[in-house]
Amino acid sequence: MTIKEVSEKFGITQDTLRYYEKAGIIPEIARTSGGARNYQSEDLEWVEHVVCLRQAGMPVESLVEYLRLSQKGDRTFPERLELLQEQRERLTAQQKKLTDAMNRLDFKISRYQAAVETGRLSWEDEKVNAKG
Repeated sequence: MTIKEVSEKFGITQDTLRYYEKAGIIPEIARTSGGARNYQSEDLEWVEHVVCLRQAGMPVESLVEYLRLSQKGDRTFPERLELLQEQRERLTAQQKKLTDAMNRLDFKISRYQAAVETGRLSWEDEKVNAKG
């Protein structure tokens, strides 16, 4: 596949794909005789995996380490597992913060919906408003 096709397939820019390769996040991509990148099925699997991990917020440095470990073979399973578990823990903490924020917003929205209907906020609502 061409870089354009891969870009479209995964919804990322061609510049992002070039960056991933240059940064060592995906293995070096084979080239055609004319010098164009020629993505193979194994490359696509790497791109798909990296896109997923980037969407999960995994730092570039961790992805570089993940690729490096993968290239060393099966003996690095424990280290790769640790990288993935660490990222999951970061996501879980982030998810909790987002859930807390959503709950706070839902509460405020419900109070303001009531205020729109009644024309006023109750004293308790005003105290909550003063806090945030």
